[in-house]
Amino acid sequence: MKVAVIGGGWAGLAAAVELTEKQVETTLFEAGRQLGGRARSLTSDGRRLDNGQHILLGAYRETLALMRRVGVDPEQLLDRRCLQVIDNQGFRLALPKLPAPLHLAWGLLGARGVGLREKVGTALWMARIKNRHFRLQHDMTVAEWLDQAGQTGTLRQHLWEPLCLAALNIPAARASAQLFANVLRDSLGSNQRAATDLLLPRVDLGQLLPQPAAAWLTAHGARLRLGQRVRQIDLGEQCVMVDGESFDHVILATAPQHALRLCPEIAADFDYEPIATVYLQFGQQFKLPFPLINLNGNCGQWVVDRGNGLLACILSGHGEWESLHDDQLGTALLGELNVAEKPLWKKVIREQRATFSSTPGLSRPPWATTHRRLLLAGDYTWSDYPATLEGAVRSGLRAGASLAKAAPEQVKIIVV
Repeated sequence: MKVAVIGGGWAGLAAAVELTEKQVETTLFEAGRQLGGRARSLTSDGRRLDNGQHILLGAYRETLALMRRVGVDPEQLLDRRCLQVIDNQGFRLALPKLPAPLHLAWGLLGARGVGLREKVGTALWMARIKNRHFRLQHDMTVAEWLDQAGQTGTLRQHLWEPLCLAALNIPAARASAQLFANVLRDSLGSNQRAATDLLLPRVDLGQLLPQPAAAWLTAHGARLRLGQRVRQIDLGEQCVMVDGESFDHVILATAPQHALRLCPEIAADFDYEPIATVYLQFGQQFKLPFPLINLNGNCGQWVVDRGNGLLACILSGHGEWESLHDDQLGTALLGELNVAEKPLWKKVIREQRATFSSTPGLSRPPWATTHRRLLLAGDYTWSDYPATLEGAVRSGLRAGASLAKAAPEQVKIIVV
């Protein structure tokens, strides 16, 4: 049996590894010259940068496991920190290394700038939604959910709304409360303390998974065809034709807009949110008090300290910042950072369709399609989560495992 996996992002890589590990021969078609999709590294002005900031959590168990499968030690390449939410207005919530849920209770109790009554009310609210297994009676916006819960004080402004924007890349006024609740379920609401840990990359995104996965696939007999965009898929009863080449099955693991182009019958017509990353290079001795800080400003949202004086400021979701040109963005962020030192270098990377809009009641296509020879993979098919690396990896593993389980002992799989 021959299977084509179209797309070399994290979902496609997960599917390819899952299949190859089952003694499957693989051949890869990927439109770009490198793997990684929307979570990749690139070279700009002679520097190696990421096309966006992807902060992993300890809850990303399948992503971490996949890294280990292809020979990567996450503890070496990721800086593991207990979660802290800090902003430039004096707010601070820090989770200690205590068993769950004591770590969350202690963190709430010690939150700076929050009254005791609000802390207790928030703890009781978290207990109630945990007892309901983080399931809402019906979906609504995060803003409406917080209103109903009486979460209208300091924690809303400095914790819940910033976390919503970080996780869903869309403001609370438009974001799905159920998807946000799912994120809370597997992080702050988890019974595993380590699930809330921040995992900050010490290296570029390419070294976390795409490059090791490519080496692993090649070493295990896979053939990788990079820079070859698939133009046409023809689904037949006996086989699938991918640009005139015959396969038994296909896993379509591209971004939804590209999947829709190849298979118009897929219900993957989404609205999208933009994301910009503004890199600011200071002197090598420059560092933030914590490597992740909420700017809580009119322009900037979060800033990541990448080490050696390099800051990455993140702006996501439609907003006024889109109307600013690159120089204006840099100036506005310097003001919100309140840094006297002038940057030595700066770079703005924008992606207009960085992620689908995680709005209430969003209809997302199932991974198993009406055609038995076509499966879907990608973060947009993992309906439990918004667009995340973990959702992409889980979707790829699911599709790959489905075909590998159905295949005979000796399977020949072609990854596109």
